[in-house]
Amino acid sequence: MGTAATRQIPSSDLASLRAAVEGPVLTPDDPDHAAECTGHNLLRASRPSVVVGATSADDVAAAVRFAARHRLPVAVRNAGHQMVVPEDGDWLLITLRRMDDVVVDPGRRTVTVGPGARWDDVLPETARHGLAPACGSAPRVGVTGYTLGGGIGPLLSRTHGYAADHVRRMEVVTADGARREVTPESEPGLFWALLGCKGNFGVVTRMEFGVFPVTRFFGGGLWFSGADAAGVLDVWRTWQAGLDERTTTSVAVQQLPDLPQLPPPLRGAFVLHVRVGHLGPAAEGAALAAPLRAAAPVLLDTLAERPYEQVGEIHRDPVRPSHVSETTVGLRELSGGMFPALTAFTGPDSGCPLAAVEIRVLGGALDREPPVPNSVPSRGVPFVTFAFGVAPLPEAGPVRGRLAAYAEAMAPWADERNIMNFLSPDAARARTDMRTLFGAERHDRLAAVKRRYDPENMFRLNHNVRPA
Repeated sequence: MGTAATRQIPSSDLASLRAAVEGPVLTPDDPDHAAECTGHNLLRASRPSVVVGATSADDVAAAVRFAARHRLPVAVRNAGHQMVVPEDGDWLLITLRRMDDVVVDPGRRTVTVGPGARWDDVLPETARHGLAPACGSAPRVGVTGYTLGGGIGPLLSRTHGYAADHVRRMEVVTADGARREVTPESEPGLFWALLGCKGNFGVVTRMEFGVFPVTRFFGGGLWFSGADAAGVLDVWRTWQAGLDERTTTSVAVQQLPDLPQLPPPLRGAFVLHVRVGHLGPAAEGAALAAPLRAAAPVLLDTLAERPYEQVGEIHRDPVRPSHVSETTVGLRELSGGMFPALTAFTGPDSGCPLAAVEIRVLGGALDREPPVPNSVPSRGVPFVTFAFGVAPLPEAGPVRGRLAAYAEAMAPWADERNIMNFLSPDAARARTDMRTLFGAERHDRLAAVKRRYDPENMFRLNHNVRPA
């Protein structure tokens, strides 16, 4: 073996692993290793000792058993956006993008997916049957990782709750290499823990969840000049407080790149983007949006009635891989002092290097426990703010510094709880206090499940809950 990273793993053992799995088994010596390990965030380069490109649950089980024999920690990448936190020394990465099957059962209103499926794989299939999943704002996000972290979206969440609330069955490979069917009846503790605590307990190789008879919505975005942000935010803050659960909204202060794929009014512009999604008639949605449209001159208005497949048009999240640093803060209130702090931090004279600073309205069904409870820790958090900047590693320092300063600026309005999916890799490296995030009772229950299914903490390259 020519690389120090895999010096402790005999070549004969790697040969046995290659014989046991159908997908590729790569080490840093292999030319395809870097491409297999690369995800959506190009800033988070990972160099595992071994990467297994799984094609089946049997491949996953073989990889986990190999890791157990060699006492390797295991990270999992379900799809391109999935976070992986590297560790010094030997470790193993399992990539699941080849397992991207999607099966819709219209009679039962369910979808069953492999762990590599993305929402843009699911949306056309559910649309053919007049159904809609509780997907996120970016259709290219992976279904499984999103759902295991809870899963909030721009349209269905305030009416139907977290995506995790609608999971009915999972197939999971645990740290002992066993393949388990996990339901509320067969493995109640593991079912509860998986849904909300992400990848701490095993590798989910199949997931079945419920979907909804929704075909159309009213929504899209309004873009205003950043110079008008303070006035529009003041209107939006009052407006959002009167919404019922059928309407979801968020705002983002954005410094947009000068790219030809953007509409001309937005190229290279400093803007405020107001997003709206409404599950009601178009005329009702237009009437609801009237105060926003009147708040200031609108640079671009895309609010319209749309098929559910176009749910990604509400946020228009970036789709290209890039070098991203990010931070997030749960918010307990939007008091009057918060928005002046936000606009001072992001305004045209602030020198702010961040690409976007957004605030999402939560509430509604996101506050209610589902009929089958799960470990999602953020029920009752009314708002969340998320910020990110784009810069390659040599220039990432100022962006990360500004992100830390933004989190500090929001501290007077912060909630100790947060959205699991929005926590950054930097938060994992800093060992975010998971007991505070989940609360003592929920955290202790998670730690007990961890002790039963992963006593050696094999799955620790994440926002880790350690075995009790």
